[in-house]
Amino acid sequence: MAGGAAPGGSTASDTYARARHWLLMPSWAVLGVFVLAPVCVMVIYSFLTKEFRGGVIWDPTLAAYDQFFFDRGLFGDSEPKLQWTYITIFWRSIWQAGLATILSLLIGFPTAYYIATRPAKTRALWVFLITIPYWVNLLIRTVSMKFLLRDEGPLNDFLLNIGLIAEPLQIINTNLAVQLGLFYSYLPFMVLPIYAAVERYNFSMSEAAADLYATKWTTLRRIVLPAVRPGVIAGCILVFVPSLGAFLAPDLLGGAKNFMIGSLIEEQFKGNAGNWPFGAAASMILLSMVLILLMIFAHQQRRAEASA
Repeated sequence: MAGGAAPGGSTASDTYARARHWLLMPSWAVLGVFVLAPVCVMVIYSFLTKEFRGGVIWDPTLAAYDQFFFDRGLFGDSEPKLQWTYITIFWRSIWQAGLATILSLLIGFPTAYYIATRPAKTRALWVFLITIPYWVNLLIRTVSMKFLLRDEGPLNDFLLNIGLIAEPLQIINTNLAVQLGLFYSYLPFMVLPIYAAVERYNFSMSEAAADLYATKWTTLRRIVLPAVRPGVIAGCILVFVPSLGAFLAPDLLGGAKNFMIGSLIEEQFKGNAGNWPFGAAASMILLSMVLILLMIFAHQQRRAEASA
């Protein structure tokens, strides 16, 4: 058929494009129903008025955002001041998520590199061992971590028995306990992307660098890290984003004094005394910050690729 035209006057490329759109429709429908629609609901709720017994009143207002950033006194008639309570919770969430990401990278990169350099027949076993904890629900794993770290838990018993400490360490209900919970929960999210990147790395480049008398540190910094950078960036995003909105580790391991933004949002939707518009506004602030960070990552990646 001349010009590759299909019956009805359309070309083969047009037919392929239509077929591709039809095949993608189920995916778009799922994303629309389970991702886009809930976000739209949260956006709308964040601009509504709180109902006294929970829920919302369909009266548009910016009160939820005003409550997050400003303190106007108990009756709302005072001069507005910065609401440091919620800003402090937000800042605590950022540095806890950032520290969890750094710790996961420091442990995850050597782990992924070690696994990727094992014989091919044993790599699957190592990856299997890394993913075993994820066969158990996150709630159960976090409760197990609380049992391990408590004053009368196995960790303190072991340290007391070997004489390293004279009295139990107070770990539960501290920032350290939250950090350990986040690190334990999301470490495999760092290991697996880096492992996939290192596995594709051409190790003959490292051998060539050694032949040119480059030190191991120089080879790592100048050759290996730039080559596996996409895996490192993916791992950092996969750890930082869920850590930022986590609420199980802060709730179970941190207590009331170590609230994070995920715990704050969760509290607004519990029972009949919650504040749905405020919870929705806090969610949108969190989502906006994550999107900004991802845009910065993407911009930096494009600049790095352009300069390469």
